[in-house]
Amino acid sequence: MSEEFGPTGRPAVVLDDPGPRKSNGPAVVIAMCNQKGGVGKTTTTVSLGAALAELGRKVLLVDFDPQGSMTVGLGYNAHELEQSIYHVLMDREISLKDIILPTSVEGLDLAPANIDLSAAEMRLVTEVGREQALARAIHTVNRDYDVILIDCQPSLGLLTVNALTASNGVIIPLECEYFALRGVALLNETIEKVRERTNFNLEIIGLLGTMYDGRTLHGREVLRTLVDGWGDKVFHTVIRRTVKFSDSTVAGEPITVFATNSPGAKAYRDLAKEVLQRCPDA
Repeated sequence: MSEEFGPTGRPAVVLDDPGPRKSNGPAVVIAMCNQKGGVGKTTTTVSLGAALAELGRKVLLVDFDPQGSMTVGLGYNAHELEQSIYHVLMDREISLKDIILPTSVEGLDLAPANIDLSAAEMRLVTEVGREQALARAIHTVNRDYDVILIDCQPSLGLLTVNALTASNGVIIPLECEYFALRGVALLNETIEKVRERTNFNLEIIGLLGTMYDGRTLHGREVLRTLVDGWGDKVFHTVIRRTVKFSDSTVAGEPITVFATNSPGAKAYRDLAKEVLQRCPDA
């Protein structure tokens, strides 16, 4: 530990290069979850995935949001997909392996989604084991990857419950803004219910402050309140506001590729190291 204090008000940590993966087990599955939209969830999923791939991990990104934002943000036209995650959930003949697409980043693959996925929620309601539909799909590929990141939709419906049921842990991206704090308690209730009913081993890996502006008293106070309530669950890494994220989305590339030396890219590389510290099997 250094003597400096980071934006969370705690002593800044030194993040060492994690080196190659130590485990030969199945992939560590992480749900990126927040029922509030516009918190940087999709940007975080893409950028974290790319940063983990840079660290030598084989990563699969699962777009589980009917808006298909992650699919578009990686350069694909969501409306032109012949098959997507929806077809995997609805058709037993279609495997997750059948729909996986490459990205511009080596070691980073995508399971795409589009608006078709919105129909899955209604169709799954009558299915036996409806909460385990995504877990069954992921099971077929979890030996092919080191880390699987699921970009959840901004709601607490059946699709999100599926993502939480399929995951080992949850990362909660959280805008550094007062109203965002109120939603975390509700999300935590859902996580607790999933832990009690369908996934006994589900853990919160961490909460990530996004869209942080250290120049404002409000931003600093929200981050302080988050640390007061959640302690070491809050990542030391904080994602600051920058226009580079919007530009990289338009370019269809992760920030680590689009603006490789930018502060935003560095922040996500630091986050990747923190995630690997907290998930030693990844």
